[in-house]
Amino acid sequence: MASPDPENGASSKRKKIALIAGGVVFVLGVLIALILATVVMLGDPVRTETIRDIVIIFLAAESVVFGLVLVILIIQVARLTALIENELRPILESTNETLGTLRGTTQFLSRNMVSPVIRVNSSVAALRRALGVFRVRRTR
Repeated sequence: MASPDPENGASSKRKKIALIAGGVVFVLGVLIALILATVVMLGDPVRTETIRDIVIIFLAAESVVFGLVLVILIIQVARLTALIENELRPILESTNETLGTLRGTTQFLSRNMVSPVIRVNSSVAALRRALGVFRVRRTR
């Protein structure tokens, strides 16, 4: 295992510190904004009611949009389920049946063609070997 590069370790440490500092600054900014917004709202109740009404309208519109998106998501899941059930399953069953047929064909060919050919070739090789033993060799 190679030892870690000290320069990369220091750089990684700096990145972590920068990220933590950025997070702290962001949280403090949000807290200050909330405090300032509260002070402004307490000072002007009419403006606060107007802002509240606008926020309620936006939340209602957002709920409608999320509802539509959820309905579309449910429809897509139902279509995917139907696709798997009606199209992919028959394809897989057909493929499995084809593989079974192919397995049977290879076993048939092995038993009825390859094995006899091997037996004939081994007999021919044995005959050649026997003839080679009995062949008279000429000496020079």
